[in-house]
Formats: sequence, structure tokens, C-alpha cells
Amino acid sequence: MTAPPDSDTPDSFQARFERRWAHLTRPHVRALAWLLDAPDLLDALAPHWQGRIATLGPMTQATADWLAALERDPSPLDAALGARFYSRLGLYAEKLMAFYFAQHGSLLAHGLQIRAARNDTVGEFDFLLRDGDRLLHWEFATKFYLLDCADGRRADDGSFNCLIGPNLADTLGAKMRKILDKQLALASHPAAQPLLPQPVDSAQALVKGWLFYPAERTGTAPLQSMAGISALHCYGFWSVLAQLQQCVGERYILMPRLDWLAPLKVALATPALALDELVALLRDQFVDAPAPVMVASVRERDGWWVEQRRGFIVPDDWRAQAAARRLAGTLPS
Repeated sequence: MTAPPDSDTPDSFQARFERRWAHLTRPHVRALAWLLDAPDLLDALAPHWQGRIATLGPMTQATADWLAALERDPSPLDAALGARFYSRLGLYAEKLMAFYFAQHGSLLAHGLQIRAARNDTVGEFDFLLRDGDRLLHWEFATKFYLLDCADGRRADDGSFNCLIGPNLADTLGAKMRKILDKQLALASHPAAQPLLPQPVDSAQALVKGWLFYPAERTGTAPLQSMAGISALHCYGFWSVLAQLQQCVGERYILMPRLDWLAPLKVALATPALALDELVALLRDQFVDAPAPVMVASVRERDGWWVEQRRGFIVPDDWRAQAAARRLAGTLPS
């Protein structure tokens, strides 16, 4: 199994993203660029998914020019997002993609709810898209999962249940089973028929995201050869607070949830913490709010803090909590 490059090398995703998109500094525009240009989390060609994974394909020069125009004048994107505060990263990402599809003339509907009765919601179409004469149903997910096989389970057993959400609410396997078995079947429900202008020609899932490996294994045990996972997926590390290791010269910035999509790029006025400062801050924070925290290791470049690598720092009992949830049946095993 070949390891991917370490995240602070010239061949890391962060380095490639900065080379390509250094001119994008507005957070919304960078997030949209990541959604459109980042590798898919899942391999659309893998037999595991039976052709039900969508992909946007390579970035065109026309789309790159469009993003550059949004950097110069973000008012159309700002208007589409509105003044609301997005507490859910998934909804924020959906709004960005809806803007893209609408601007490029393919969006027929976004967030279309299907009800069997007034108080009985069957489901919701994330996106209905026009592709020539065809009608496409795309479910969209942006997910972040931590690899945890500490109890001896195999990461490549086909279940994807070793990939766990940071808040221990789901696994990649559980998420994909819900999408494939339920959400992509929505067009066949009788309550959906009157709302569709024509039969759906294709129902697929577009899945973006990052995978996070235990810090002691980062760079040595990727899922690059795991059936169903894109070989070029975005990845980082995760560590319990007690096991953070000193990295000479590294500075860290805590990443707000809406900044989790694209590699971080912020003004130098943003405080960047040394490792001992980060540990002290999180030690206090975990007392009152013991939830995983995303951090970016940053370096100064051309007047900005630019992400070199990223990771989740989790409470010291995170693995024990995951094991307890599996035993209780609230987390797939």
C-alpha cells in the first residue's frame, strides 16, 4: 500500500490548492472552489457503488474564470447566501452548490420536499438538475470522518464503519446506506410523481469531504487502496489531546465549522497559537465543551496565514466513547 504525501510537502492537497487558487481570498469563494475542484471522497468508478456516485469532473477554464470574477465581485454569491447565519455546514455547502448550478443553468429544484400528507414528509430532493433532455436527481453530502479501528476491525471490510463522525453520530457506512437505500429512491415514491416534470433518468450521490487518520499513522496507513474511496481524497490527522506531539515551528488556528471545506487562508491579524498554547486552550475548553475541534497548522505566506495540514483534536476518552456507543448499538460496528 503506497502512502500519500505528507500534508506539508509540495505535493499535498493544501499545497496544490494554494498554487491553483492563491488569488482566491474570500472564504465563500474559496469554499465554492473547493467544492468544485477538490477530489471526490468516493471513487465513482468503483464497482462497490454500482454507478450511483456522481462527479463534477475536471474544472474547466470557464469555471475557473467565473470563480476569479466572484473574487473580484462577490455580490451575486453574497446575495444567494443571504444574511442568515449558517449553523449547519451541510446546508452552507448545499447553498454554495445550488448557486453554482443555478448560475450555470442546470438547477431545476433545490431542497424540494415530498409529503405523503400535510404532516408526513417522505423526503427531500437535494438537487433536481437538467442535463440536456435528461432529469437528474443528485443527493449531496459533505462529510468528515475519523478512522478508528482500535478494536481490531479491518478498515477494508467493506462496511466503512471504521470511519466515524467526530461527534460519534454516524459512520461513512451508515451515511451511504441511508443515501443509497432510501434517499436515492425518492423519485419512485408515489407522492413524488406529481412534482416531477418527467421521470428521473439518473439518481446519484455527490460526496465531498475529508478523512482523518490517527496522528501516529498519518502518511503510513491511508485508505488509498480501499475499494470505494477515491485514491486522491483530502485527508488530515486526528489525535487525542494527551498525545499531541511537538512540531518545531508549527502554529495553529482553531477552525470555525464553516471554514472546514477549503484549506484555510486568513489574515495575519488572526491569532496563531504555538502548540503549548493550543494544548492549554483545549484542555480548558474540553472541561466545559468536550467536543472535537478542527485545527489548521499554518505558515505565513505573502501576508496570510496559509494552511499546511489539518486535524481533529479530540478528548482523551473519544475512543472509549466510540466503543461504548458501538456496544450500545447507537454506532454501527
